[in-house]
Amino acid sequence: MHAADPAALVPHDMVGRMNAALTHRGPDAAGQHIEPGVALAMRRLSIIDLEGGDQPIANETGDVHVVQNGEIYNYRELRDHLSARGHAFTTASDTEVLVHLYEEYGTAFAEHLRGMFAIAVWDAPRRRLVLARDPFGIKPLFYAESGGDLAFSSELRSLLTWDGLDFEIDQESLAAYLAFNWIPAPRSILAGARKLTPGHVLVREDGRTTVSRYTRPGAVPEADLQQLTMDEAAERLRETMRDSVRAHLVADVPVGVLLSGGVDSSFIAALAAEEVSGPLKTFSIGFREEAFNELDKARYVAERYGTDHEALVVEPDAATLLPKVARAYDEPLGDSSALPTYIVSELAASKVKVALAGEGGDELFGGYFTYIGHDLGPVVRRGAAAAWPLMRRLPSGRGPALYTKFEGKAKRFSRGASLDPLERHTAWQEVLPADVRREMQRADFDVLATHRARFAESAGAENVARYQDLDLGTYLVDDLLMKSDRASMAHSLEMRVPFVDREVAALAFSLPTTLKLRRFQTKRVLRAASEPFLGPEVLDAPKQGFSIPAAAWLRGELKGFAEDVLFDGPLADAGIADPAPVRKLMDDHLAGRADNSRQLWGLLMLGLWTSEMR
Repeated sequence: MHAADPAALVPHDMVGRMNAALTHRGPDAAGQHIEPGVALAMRRLSIIDLEGGDQPIANETGDVHVVQNGEIYNYRELRDHLSARGHAFTTASDTEVLVHLYEEYGTAFAEHLRGMFAIAVWDAPRRRLVLARDPFGIKPLFYAESGGDLAFSSELRSLLTWDGLDFEIDQESLAAYLAFNWIPAPRSILAGARKLTPGHVLVREDGRTTVSRYTRPGAVPEADLQQLTMDEAAERLRETMRDSVRAHLVADVPVGVLLSGGVDSSFIAALAAEEVSGPLKTFSIGFREEAFNELDKARYVAERYGTDHEALVVEPDAATLLPKVARAYDEPLGDSSALPTYIVSELAASKVKVALAGEGGDELFGGYFTYIGHDLGPVVRRGAAAAWPLMRRLPSGRGPALYTKFEGKAKRFSRGASLDPLERHTAWQEVLPADVRREMQRADFDVLATHRARFAESAGAENVARYQDLDLGTYLVDDLLMKSDRASMAHSLEMRVPFVDREVAALAFSLPTTLKLRRFQTKRVLRAASEPFLGPEVLDAPKQGFSIPAAAWLRGELKGFAEDVLFDGPLADAGIADPAPVRKLMDDHLAGRADNSRQLWGLLMLGLWTSEMR
């Protein structure tokens, strides 16, 4: 925290409360530095330099201090560089590199980092506080200002213990949540708090707060690799991913892999198994519903590479589990894969302190069929219009079931196909359409401001590259990476994501689209790169995604629990003014007229989050 009065001491009890709220993120140690005008505190999950890496860490003269949440993967190279320039080190930790890097490069220090991080630097001689967040937003960083004071933290729950922040829902952020089931940065669900946008630094000096970007992955390719053949690109990607996995394995504690059975996590597991001594630990979960179960594929990869594998079949235990999940996610998150991510993180945390995961492969290498849909939209739309009525008349009851399953997707696709490129792409991600949101909130908000700004920055680039860049800067950050961070840290597990790496991203955005997508083929170069490691059991399997049987659960085991949450007050507390649309969504879902599981799950998690965080 940075106080408006440079002579004021931040109360120790306030610092203690804020830090205690983050114990789950760092149960191994706690530290703080308090002097007039500033207080730094942190909880440590010991990963590197177990004995000497406690924070805050100061420079040689004790007038610059740093705390960080995350890992710096190129810290050894930076340490050698800084030592050659005369800086003296007293620990072997990656955090100590930061304070000397700041001394050398000032507020531009973050430009030199390869890693995932949220960093705070206090420069006492200049009375300057600097906050920095990694380029991809892997690690979270919230801040709030009140009465001239500025407070910051890795999670909202910590900021809520500060007297300067009230529990007031930001209605525009709520509208964005209803649209997407997540909230785009820099907004947060609370009116008085903001997220520091990835790749940005915040500087507080002379009573003024400024926020600026220091890097921006994705918009402009760093190299021209348009002439590479598929074989050449696949080999380049293999070596880049091998280097990234090797860097992400650096730790003084056991490291495992969250193995879903899909291409991305399987490729990471295969590469990691070649780097570690002894069997790699891998972890998977599945469901009794076969359509959502990838345990066989995960088991195949585990056996192929001789990993020490643990698997768990998940049953819906709403009354005890879902409130814990809502509490862990700090902001409301309507992505139903948050539940299995939470459970597999708990499973992994029982054996390791660090786990690698496969997030980012779809955004970087073209894994979503929406990228293909932009060009094939008119053809598919005409075919879909003819197919849906026929599906309803198929025998043995399968037709209506298939119709129900795909009707929502078909309607979204048809609605989006006639829109402009940005609106079309976001319409396919849309959970609740604008008219329903307006009815629920009795207000109208522009939920696409962040998307428009991001999309405008890539003007002139190839269309698919623009959609990938948009997803990289929005959906990946505030849904997938948010989900991974909160689920893992709730169990004191550090999750690392080797695809979301500056070297991998630079390569991905330098490759032509034809190497990523062609016709109905997705992630072509990634599949080619992983072919020597993975058999057809993985490479030829249809994409499932890390999802749950939410539609069936909401009609079965979760029905009563969901109705209690949806119609008994929490949504009104969150700002849902009219419950009638919610009732219609539930009634249509229960009657089989539509699959409204995405909408209902998002509203369910919003209600639970409101109840748990108040």
